[in-house]
Amino acid sequence: MTESADSPIIVIVGPTAVGKTAIALRLAEEFDGEIISADSRQVYRGMDIGTAKPTPEEQRLVRHHLIDIVDPDEEFTLAQYQERAYAAIDEISHRSKVPFLVGGTGLYVKAVIEGWTIPRVAPNPELREQLYRQAEEQGHEALHARLRDVDTQAAVRIDPRNVRRVIRALEVHEATGVPISHWQRKEPPPYRVLQIGLTMPRVKLYCRIDQRVERMMARGLAEEVERLIVQGHGWDLPAMSGLGYGQFEEYFKGKIGLDEVVRLIKRDTRRFVRHQYSWFRLGDEAIHWFDRTQEPHEAIKATAAFFLGVRYFV
Repeated sequence: MTESADSPIIVIVGPTAVGKTAIALRLAEEFDGEIISADSRQVYRGMDIGTAKPTPEEQRLVRHHLIDIVDPDEEFTLAQYQERAYAAIDEISHRSKVPFLVGGTGLYVKAVIEGWTIPRVAPNPELREQLYRQAEEQGHEALHARLRDVDTQAAVRIDPRNVRRVIRALEVHEATGVPISHWQRKEPPPYRVLQIGLTMPRVKLYCRIDQRVERMMARGLAEEVERLIVQGHGWDLPAMSGLGYGQFEEYFKGKIGLDEVVRLIKRDTRRFVRHQYSWFRLGDEAIHWFDRTQEPHEAIKATAAFFLGVRYFV
């Protein structure tokens, strides 16, 4: 991080399917900005439909960063994301453009804007295999209880169903003898930050989720997943077990039909939305919240203009 404390960054957060991409594209055009993805799945090449990745046309309209940077079978850590995000912010700011950090992965967003100090601990394949086996044999709650015994703070923050994150926390504790929550101290970055939150009534959001899943299927999501399987990407990979992909495992094993896959993706996306709101709380005064159903673009634009100054209008 090399830019001065006067360097502005606009963060756009909110749940899946609320319409962050559309708002971000318009603002980036209006304020001469570039978009940095804060989506933990859009980093993977070849995973386009299921991650709702910005289309090639959208990426040509506004320059995007941190999309398509690793293959699905490559390790990509939070520390790597944070380092690349800071580099992108500084590079964009250096060219006198406005960085827009946009996405629904709370872990990524918080790590960047709060300046988390992240432990650089290399993966331990043997330990991970042992812990995954425990989760399979005893259930994810048993693994989460193990984390709670050594790091209560991390256990409170990490969803028991997110086995990968639970294992990572245990891995860090095993390697360092220190809880991961201790390592994750905060050193706020030298930027001025405006956080814009997009929301809408839950019933309407769920309807948008259902419609989006149907569009993904029509665009060829099943074929995209099959292509990834043919390329040799297994279901044990974090990328392949994620939302919109992991639900296909039983289908490709011949155990369920596509209708059931669609139902599972819709259900699990709703669950994910509830988890996202635990990261981006409607009562958080640091976030300027806007109801997406109220056509809020002009109000958002005015908020951004006040933050940036009229010299940023294009």
